[in-house]
Amino acid sequence: MTNLHERLALAGPDDDVRELADMIDSLFARLDASLQAQRQFVANASHELRTPLARSRTLLEVALRDPGATPDSLRAACERAIAAGAEQERLIEALLILARGQRGLARREPLDLAAITRDVLAARGAEITARGLDVQVELSPALLAGDAALAERAVANLVDNAFLHNVPGGTVWVSVESDGGRAVLTVGNTGAEIGPDAVGRLLLPFQRGGPPGSSRTRSRSRSGGDDGLGLGLSIVAAIAAAHESGLSITPRLDGGGLTARLAFPPAPAITLITPVLVGGGRTDDECTVWPAGAGQTVHS
Repeated sequence: MTNLHERLALAGPDDDVRELADMIDSLFARLDASLQAQRQFVANASHELRTPLARSRTLLEVALRDPGATPDSLRAACERAIAAGAEQERLIEALLILARGQRGLARREPLDLAAITRDVLAARGAEITARGLDVQVELSPALLAGDAALAERAVANLVDNAFLHNVPGGTVWVSVESDGGRAVLTVGNTGAEIGPDAVGRLLLPFQRGGPPGSSRTRSRSRSGGDDGLGLGLSIVAAIAAAHESGLSITPRLDGGGLTARLAFPPAPAITLITPVLVGGGRTDDECTVWPAGAGQTVHS
């Protein structure tokens, strides 16, 4: 379809026909915007995929054409080419996760958001030390129903984003709580000041943060996250949508940085049917065990 930009723009009395025409125009507008975003995404993805390939090829061609190349220089060129290939692998993996999040959830399982967050932070202990960050953590049991791998990636990307886009020796705040039955993760940091108009763009694919007027950040989390690819927050947004969760990104008013809040919907109760032997026979005993047992850890 090539004429989605055209509209009926029906004039005349405000009747049922006019209302139907306006609805069709609104539908075309949304469809046109969706296709435009899809085309832009494909163009950006193609560019991002070509970049590490071109870098690897250039590195190897230059090394091979150098008549004075030594074993050490050839080894260094190969190592840089391997690093470029690894970057492409991370990008492909991130794109696959983004697509998986956009498809929705095939199944849900009981998870403890606090346990997931604790594991994510534990895996980044060396990075916290290397960056000299002050990470303040408050975790309370908070149950949700979701996909374990996607939930872990959402938490990891928010944490990695707070680490990566921070000031030297900065602070990161990470908290998990149950708010009205909703499992809520809040991550804040002391990064650069970002205007409210720029925050919305951070949720789009291939948008990289940084101080106003600076070049796009190409570094990445030492833990291998997606932020340096410009996909970190867009993946979180897709995972949030798949879980029917709320995601908000707001600038911190005191000292710069961002505060991200991911709120999963209240978890439904799960009824287990447990076979019980009564008088030599078999009966079924129903027992609702979750989320009533909110104090137990169901994911570790």
